[in-house]
Amino acid sequence: MPRKIVLYLVAGAALAACRQEAASPPAPVPVPPTAHAFSSGIDAADFAELVKTLASDAFEGRAPGSHGETLTVEYIRDQMQRIGLQPGNGDSWFQDVPMTETIADPSTVLTLRHGDASRTLDFGDDMVIGTRTGQPEVKIDASEMVFVGYGVDAPEQDWNDYAGQDWKGKTVVMFVNDPGFHVDDPRLFEGRRMTYYGRWTYKFEEAARKGAAAALIVHDTAGAAYGWDVVRNSWGGPQYDLPADQDKEPRLQAQGWLSADAARQVFADAGLDLDKAYRDANRRGFKPVPLRTTLSLDLKSSIAEKKSRNVVGVLPGGQRADEAVLYMAHWDHLGKHEGQTPDTAGGDSIYNGAVDNATGVAGILEIADAMVHQQPAPQRSVVFLAVTLEESGLLGSQYYVNHPTFPLDKIAGVINIDAMSVNGRARDMTVTGYGSSEIEDILEPLAAGQKRRLHAEASVQSGFYFRSDHFSFAKAGVPALYAGGGQDLLDGGVDAGRKAAQAYGRDRYHSPRDEYDPATWKLDGIMEDLALLYGVGRELAGGDSWPNWHEGNPFKASRDRMMEGRRAGSD
Repeated sequence: MPRKIVLYLVAGAALAACRQEAASPPAPVPVPPTAHAFSSGIDAADFAELVKTLASDAFEGRAPGSHGETLTVEYIRDQMQRIGLQPGNGDSWFQDVPMTETIADPSTVLTLRHGDASRTLDFGDDMVIGTRTGQPEVKIDASEMVFVGYGVDAPEQDWNDYAGQDWKGKTVVMFVNDPGFHVDDPRLFEGRRMTYYGRWTYKFEEAARKGAAAALIVHDTAGAAYGWDVVRNSWGGPQYDLPADQDKEPRLQAQGWLSADAARQVFADAGLDLDKAYRDANRRGFKPVPLRTTLSLDLKSSIAEKKSRNVVGVLPGGQRADEAVLYMAHWDHLGKHEGQTPDTAGGDSIYNGAVDNATGVAGILEIADAMVHQQPAPQRSVVFLAVTLEESGLLGSQYYVNHPTFPLDKIAGVINIDAMSVNGRARDMTVTGYGSSEIEDILEPLAAGQKRRLHAEASVQSGFYFRSDHFSFAKAGVPALYAGGGQDLLDGGVDAGRKAAQAYGRDRYHSPRDEYDPATWKLDGIMEDLALLYGVGRELAGGDSWPNWHEGNPFKASRDRMMEGRRAGSD
């Protein structure tokens, strides 16, 4: 899922330098006792108990670095112990993930000057802004603003929005998604399917590589696949990064988003029409357009060096214990919005994250239970990884990829579970990034056994493939599967499935309303999904195959090089 961290209102006096922990934190809600008796294997009642606990108010929204994290990772460890797994990081259940926490002062404004006129943009309503530099104060004075279309430099597409200029010290303004998206031109890039060039993460990375001082993305709901409220909630509070010594790529001084209304004003001040700019940016040969406006910024932030934890359990294999299959889900969510007016529908300001992603964590634990009790036992080891900081840009999974407990060339495949569907049984199953890897060839006959068909995600333009933790492994070359749920529901068909997905995205995603609801959740579909995902891992862990990416996939070359090195090392 996209970057989406909690909105805290922090007193200005605390924002001048590195922040100390609050002296008097509010008393935590006690974890409710449970008398639930777990059974072996995949069981709906067990799954519900796990989700109910992880998504309870006592876990405070599972924010990294919080009291809620401590409860969460210890609970996951306890469940892994109960199931019969062994510590997966040497003799430890945990893998420390260093992180830099940055909280931008919410009173920050952008001052834009056009000729003799000036305009200020307010944090939250007009824009959100932050820094990845780790510096408590970032000043930008009269930086020239330039519109760079989609902010893409893609040689293989013969497309370069940055061509012909020196970008040092400038502020670049760009659209989200890929060229072609906003004019529905299937000839550009991959048509409606978002590529990595369309992701906001790429756009900031590329702007930094070009030498810009700052970058601003113009928000639109269709292009981003979420509304402005998600941007505001995600960027308004603590932002997390791996420390600079863990990431050698250049970083911008400041990066953020403009609301659609604010962007329209900025373009109008420059004598430009935003609608026409969308059309122009989708034409080959687009040239950067000066906005004849300068940006000034005095961004004060609270900086703290912290750590979070991945939880790692392992079921050692039999004859090939040095090889592994890896199941994963992210445990983190958005925490509490301290000082925010409680959500009127949710009744509080705790972002419980029941679907996103207590369901995924419960899912890998249920599969682990089935694996421990299966006969014959797995021949390859099976790793169960609950990662942190997914909501901050997949940082926990990226750290694991950089510091794996099994060498990457020893991992046969990865199965990621993120935000399971609670809408009931379906005639189909969604494979995000369908057509990517040969792991799908294992899943397909299993799905057929449930009389289900596989298909790509409905919103290929939303870039979901790049928004969950399997992508960290994919970038490194390890084949990964991200599948679950379906839209063609047995009860109501495709129309009911689409409406249910839209209602979740509109009403509960990244809000306090994402809570466990036994009255409306339908777990029969989840049980079928888990059975399929377990089946894929069982076949991989019991066999000796090495699935690869399909021909034409951009990650296949990395896997090929990895496996060639592995074969060379064994000679």
